[in-house]
Parts: sequence; structure tokens; C-alpha cells
Amino acid sequence: GDCTLYQGDCLAIMPTLGRVDAVVTDPPYGIGLDKGFVGGGFGFGGRRNANGARKYSGAWDKSRPADEAFQAILDAADVHIIWGGQFFADLLPPQGKWLFWDKCQTMPSFGDGELAWTSLAGDAVKQFTYNGSGLHAKEKDRVHPTQKPVALMEWCLRFLPNAKTILDPFMGSGTTLVACAKMGRKGIGIELDPEYFEIACRRVEAAYAQP
Repeated sequence: GDCTLYQGDCLAIMPTLGRVDAVVTDPPYGIGLDKGFVGGGFGFGGRRNANGARKYSGAWDKSRPADEAFQAILDAADVHIIWGGQFFADLLPPQGKWLFWDKCQTMPSFGDGELAWTSLAGDAVKQFTYNGSGLHAKEKDRVHPTQKPVALMEWCLRFLPNAKTILDPFMGSGTTLVACAKMGRKGIGIELDPEYFEIACRRVEAAYAQP
């Protein structure tokens, strides 16, 4: 389709791409969740989740990306949406229009939601409410520990009505590009981990196979 996927280091690949219309991405936060939540978290009443934590491959979340990666992201487009923005606030310009995903979290020991820094015009914080994890999750086929729901990334793209080409330099399992495929946008994704790259390729191909 209209998506191009690269396996490699985004710092090496981004300079070869030229500018795009927008960057929508979810970089590693550097908070050590590359293996998921050890123990599975605690439910109501302080009881630990009996099923334990789902284990994931890779070691991508031991540290956040290099400072120059964020400068490259800012240089690549005029408009940006960067999830986990609070972990990179020292590297990004002050902005007022943040996005908030209310995860309808059923596990009290986990975060109630996630924040995205944006360079969108305006200063109104916008909220998206969608159960993306846990018992009542609407999308249960997660293959990456921080995989965002497709519906969330589609919501992000609606803030970018004039952006024809979307870049995700930290593609993970490819959700941003799946949203691009479903919404008729051109997507470019970069992923360092070969296993997640292959997963992303399969997910994007499956998205294009849908009517």
C-alpha cells in the first residue's frame, strides 16, 4: 500500500527521508518496562493479578532515546505528536495543546492515562477515553508492552487533516502505520528491533487486506 517500513536505527534513516507532513510516535520512555509489568500489578483490595505479567521480547526501554533523536524529530516536520511527552519535557519546547488518553484503567496500581506532547496550534488539552488494556480492553491482540490502540492513533491523525505523509521513527508493532492504512494516509515507519519490525509488517499488510 502507501506505507514504507524500515528496519534499523532511526537516527541513521531519518536524514535520508527528507521532510514529512507530520511525526506521530511513541518513543521508549526509559522507565524499564521492556519486559512488561513484573508481577502483573495489583487489583482492587490490594490483591496481585493472579495471571502475573505478560512477558515481551526486546530490551528497548532501558533508556530513553538520545537527545539528538528528538531534534531530528522536530526537524523532520512542522507538526508532531509524541506520546510519553512528560518523560521528554526537558528536550521539547513548551506547548499548551497536550493530548490525554484516559485508559479506563481497572488496575489501581497502573497509570490512569498517558500524555502526548504536541506542536499543534492552540492550548486546549484534549482527552480520548478508550479502554485499551485489562479485562475490558477493546483490543486484546497486544504484542508489544506499550502498544497503543488503533483507535487512539486514528484519533491522533484526525488532528492532522492536512498531513498526507506521517512518520513514526519508533514504530514498535506498527500501530501508527495501521491507522495510516485504515485512514488513507501515507505512512513511514522505522523500527530497530527485527522481531517487532516483522510484526509491524504483518499488521500493516493485514490492515490493507481489510475491505
